[in-house]
Amino acid sequence: MNGAMLFVVAVLMLGLGLGLTVEDFLRVRRYRLTIAAALGCQLLILPLVCFAIVSVLGLPPAAAVGMMLVAASPGGPLAGVYSKLFGGDVAFNLTLTAVNSVLSVVTLTLITNLSLAHFLPAQEGIGLQGGEIVQVFAAVLAPIAAGMAVRARWSRFADRAERVFRVLSGLALAALIAGGFAANLSPLVENLTTVLPAVVLFALASLTAGYAAGRLTRAGRGPSIAAGMEIGFHNAALALTIALSLTDDLTVAVPPGIYGLTIMIVAAGFGLLLNRFLAPRADATTPAAS
Repeated sequence: MNGAMLFVVAVLMLGLGLGLTVEDFLRVRRYRLTIAAALGCQLLILPLVCFAIVSVLGLPPAAAVGMMLVAASPGGPLAGVYSKLFGGDVAFNLTLTAVNSVLSVVTLTLITNLSLAHFLPAQEGIGLQGGEIVQVFAAVLAPIAAGMAVRARWSRFADRAERVFRVLSGLALAALIAGGFAANLSPLVENLTTVLPAVVLFALASLTAGYAAGRLTRAGRGPSIAAGMEIGFHNAALALTIALSLTDDLTVAVPPGIYGLTIMIVAAGFGLLLNRFLAPRADATTPAAS
């Protein structure tokens, strides 16, 4: 994989780890039903929804693989920011992020390889193999673990560093997406009219599925908004990094690049809609039922 892109992903994950503690994993016991429902949406339902969207809209095979990469990616670094902005339970975000990041190393590999086998069967030999899987593991889990270790030892420093990394993460993500656009300008223009509708539909489906998982398990408004943002903000940087490492067809990188920008707009509208129309009827934040 591209070393510079892996470095960017590692920076994003390190900043994420600085905000996590062991308690974030232990909190699963309190929200176990909602966590299970949200992860079921993230890992099972949404990949199927994404597959249906790309099939119905007739995306080119390479673009369809790019969309499936987005669907397979865990929550992005901006999910907690948007959750806090629109009244979500940020602690729940951290718990879902912690669990999802660990599971994604397996599910991302599986969904990526299945998508390649289905949409690009003629291109034999491409996919996430042993070396690439190790790289994904190193770029996702190792920095998170390092950030958590720093927080456990120097919590005040981690608090200050997390704020810095949050800014750096935003800049790095913007730079990565901009670089992806610049490197893929021709395929971007060629596929924009087909990819953009798929991206918007999938962004709405992801946000809605996460929010519905919280409401259906009676988790309360705060965790429901948090689940919506966490499930909606797929990690476009990670998806883009993997996309550019898989094949010479740059069309694969178009959906992650577009999604990284589009979800910020769609999620803002989603959050405003919840606050404007659903807040008066929403109940207070309560733990999910056992």
